[in-house]
Amino acid sequence: MKNKKIGLLQLVLLGLGSLIGSGWLFGSWEATRVAGPAAIISWIVGAVVIGVIAYTYVELGTMFPQSGGMSKFAQYTHGSLLGFIASWANWVSLITLIPIEAVAAVQYMATWPWSWANWTHHFLENNQITTPGLLVVFGFIIIFTLLNYWSVSLLTKFTSFISFFKLGVPLLTIIMLTIASFHPSNYGSNMHDFMPYGTAPIFAATTVSGIIFSFNAFQTIINFGSEVKDPTKDISRGIVISLSVAAILYILIQSTFITAIEPSEIAKYGWHGIDFQSPFADLAILVGLNWLSILLYTDAFISPFGTGVSFAASTGRVLAAMASDKHIPQFIGKINEKYGIPRMAMVTDAVLSMIMVSLFRSWGTLAAVISTATLIAYLTGPVTVMSLREMAPEFTRPFKSKSMKWVAPLAFVLASLATYWAMWPTTIEVILIIILGLPFYFYYEWRQGFAWSRLKKQLQGSSWLLFYLIALSIESYIGSTEFNGIGWIHYPWDFLMVAIVALAFYAWGKGSHLITKYFKRAKKVNDSVDFEEPAEETN
Repeated sequence: MKNKKIGLLQLVLLGLGSLIGSGWLFGSWEATRVAGPAAIISWIVGAVVIGVIAYTYVELGTMFPQSGGMSKFAQYTHGSLLGFIASWANWVSLITLIPIEAVAAVQYMATWPWSWANWTHHFLENNQITTPGLLVVFGFIIIFTLLNYWSVSLLTKFTSFISFFKLGVPLLTIIMLTIASFHPSNYGSNMHDFMPYGTAPIFAATTVSGIIFSFNAFQTIINFGSEVKDPTKDISRGIVISLSVAAILYILIQSTFITAIEPSEIAKYGWHGIDFQSPFADLAILVGLNWLSILLYTDAFISPFGTGVSFAASTGRVLAAMASDKHIPQFIGKINEKYGIPRMAMVTDAVLSMIMVSLFRSWGTLAAVISTATLIAYLTGPVTVMSLREMAPEFTRPFKSKSMKWVAPLAFVLASLATYWAMWPTTIEVILIIILGLPFYFYYEWRQGFAWSRLKKQLQGSSWLLFYLIALSIESYIGSTEFNGIGWIHYPWDFLMVAIVALAFYAWGKGSHLITKYFKRAKKVNDSVDFEEPAEETN
């Protein structure tokens, strides 16, 4: 179709439009309060964690270029139950991203310093969105949805414009704050100054400060797989380029935040005591760059807006993909014939996003839901990619790496560690999120004709993940006090515990693959891949 023509540049801009959202506005400040100057390592760790996980999805995304692909991969190798768990967890994270970006925009509106904007100040109270603010959030969600409602062409034009703005303002902020206030001495002259709270907060900040959340959006590119001009090449290139640019930008932003603060402020309050409502705008005002603060307040409105638009599109495609598996009402996944987009899925996502933000009105709470649900979904990727190597070595693989045999288990371990870094009781909350989805699965299985043999087979393919969630919860509870555990296992030995247990469950998961009707669907999708010469890596 004419609308389904996304080139590499548009794809990269779409990825960056999703990646650079409220994370850069809040993340540097939050991470610095947790880890001090060592927060810059947190961003590097976060980039490595997501980069390694994304590496496994590059192979999957190029093998199966389809709309909502992230919701399909696990079921291809392990059956419908694991596929549902993975897609449900991924969808929960995506549907939460829509309101969190709206909340971020409204929160910055609530801190506008101009007298004419006093009417916005009652949108926020005690870091919670008020009822009037909630109505504005609803308005944003509706706009996010409408900008996706007619065509991919409109979406890509909009996100291309927004992406240039979202890249330009952070770069300008880095340059101007560095010129106006540069104090490299803030990094300290010894390890204690650099890591004032020790090494554990470096890892904690990676998850609790929104760093993992900030890098999560690489999957937007995969979910648009069927709408890419040259998916065999551009999906992998789009992910690598957009993630690399975002990682460099975030690390530079973090360093700028650390060095822009007056040393006297740090001496007076400590890194824990730095309290900004609008971090970079407040910094700009403190160093006398009022014009920059105005630009930052504007960008604080535009950056989350652009990300919300991108994810309204991506989330609609994920929900439509779930509907095609017949575990949620079929009408939700209906594709509009004229525009080739899942309109009803987008409307459903918008309504549920409004309900979710009505229940959870703070940026931090929504970010916690996103991070944990996302990481659970990502646990299936490394297992799936290696299972397919065993099940279907003959499948076309436009991107095939010899190093995947060690990258995949490493990705599984890193995803497990990042979940652990979220701290107790987040792991229990993740299990509850998944339990909320299981009744839908079992109801629609019953509707299709219940068969114990079929259910037994599905449990065979998914038990490893269900038991692993329990194991992760136990590890989090008995782990070190630095991560809110009861301290039976001390830091850093708790990391070793998580890694060893992760490798055991990875092996279990990889050995639990099944040949089902979904595997046959995978072959059909893979057969459509037009690729002549596999680009196999040599390392």
